This record gives sequence, C-alpha cells and structure tokens, in this order.
Amino acid sequence: MSCPPRKPRGVTLVELAGAIGAIAGAAALALPHLGNPQREQRAARLLAARAAVQSAAALLHGVAQAQQAAAQPSCRAPGFGTNPPAVGAAGDGNLCTDAARVQVTRLYPAPTLAGIVAAAGLVPVIGTPTPAQLAHDGFEVRATSDGLQIRLAGGSDAAACAFVYRAPAALGQAPEVSPALTAGC
Repeated sequence: MSCPPRKPRGVTLVELAGAIGAIAGAAALALPHLGNPQREQRAARLLAARAAVQSAAALLHGVAQAQQAAAQPSCRAPGFGTNPPAVGAAGDGNLCTDAARVQVTRLYPAPTLAGIVAAAGLVPVIGTPTPAQLAHDGFEVRATSDGLQIRLAGGSDAAACAFVYRAPAALGQAPEVSPALTAGC
C-alpha cells in the first residue's frame, strides 16, 4: 500500500527568507552604483568644462605664436582689446576667434572672463561672457591670487566643485589647470 503524493501547499518560511535575502543582497550591490544622478551630472559638466579650458589654452597658444608681432585682420567678433587684434613681443594682447576677441598673456589665454572663459566657450555667447550669463548656465568664476577658479553651482559646496586655471609664470612656460574637485558637486 502506498501513500498518495502530497500536494504542494505553498512556500516554506525558509524559501521565503532565502528569496528576501537574495533581493536584499542584489539591492546592496546595486545601490552604490546608482549614486546621485544630479551630483554625477554636475561632476561630468565640471570635467567637460575643464577639458574645454585645456583645449582652448592649447589652441589659442598655437594661434598666438603664429600671430605674435604680426599684423592681423580686423575681427568681427566683440570682446577684449584693440581691433584689429594684436599680440606683442611679450606675448600679451588679444586674438580673434569666431565668437570673441580673447585676451592673451604670455601667449596663452589670460585667467579672466575675456581670456580663458571666452576662449573655452563655457556658455554660448558672442563676445566676453558676463557673470550673469555664466550663472544662468550654473557657472561661477572667482579670481584667486594666481589665477581664475571656475566653479559649478548647484551642489553641496561650489568651492569643492571647481578647478583653477593659472597663466604661465613666464613666456615659454605653459599654463596650469588644477585637477577638478568634485566632492561638492
């Protein structure tokens, strides 16, 4: 005589605890990777701005070397300095770009709004961007004792979501772009 097979009655407590544990483990692994999307977006914008500053410095340096002490054509773009633009023997003056006349010092963009900020095109304007135009796109600039700090507002601490552009100390040297601080983004 054999017993009839048992009919399944549902999920045991052990099976339920195992399923909950697996879901909790997966969530614990995924949570650190989800992070804060707004913070990550601000950090990415800051890194993109830093890359734009580095590229603009390199490009304008090449133009400044080519135009140094040479006659330049008149510039249609508004901005810093004389028109037609001029770069003197010391490497100071201004250059023409599609969007602005850019201030240069020692053959690189100067650490000013009319210099590196205009050259990098951090905001879509013609000419030298104003602090209000920068603020509209979330940027702030602060003069430091040796350069220009470019910040991205909206995070927990704008001073810790920034980098600094420093002009070269002498003709023949390169400018410095500090590493980006992203902890406050």
